[in-house]
Amino acid sequence: MDATQVKQLELDKRYIRMAIIWAENSYCQRRKVGALIVKEKMIISDGYNGTPSGFENVCEDENNLTKPYVLHAEANAITKIARSNNSSDGATMYVTAAPCIECAKLIIQAGIKRVIYSEKYRLEDGINLLKRAGIEVLYLEPEVTAEKQNK
Repeated sequence: MDATQVKQLELDKRYIRMAIIWAENSYCQRRKVGALIVKEKMIISDGYNGTPSGFENVCEDENNLTKPYVLHAEANAITKIARSNNSSDGATMYVTAAPCIECAKLIIQAGIKRVIYSEKYRLEDGINLLKRAGIEVLYLEPEVTAEKQNK
């Protein structure tokens, strides 16, 4: 690994730690997910999983199942870009959980070129779709990123 790659990996670890912290904003009980979109070393958008604006901040129903209208962190970050003057074209998304297939489609259409995630999911169809679209995908173990932070 050359110096540029080492520096990029250190940045990736830093931003994924920030996404992990951002996930704490979620009101969801079953799973908290955070996402950041970074372009040219600037965070241009963020998101976490939750209900749409104006809805009660309750993600699960009485049976502890996620309500069907809960937005994923990636979708929240991408739709926030749509309401701003920023462009996600060529950006990197840092997300705490592997994107599902629906979020993978949004990531592709948003022009995001790299996706870094820290938690694997039993279904890999989203990750496979991203790779098929030529998007660089990197898994960083959360323990490794936290461990490196303390050194």
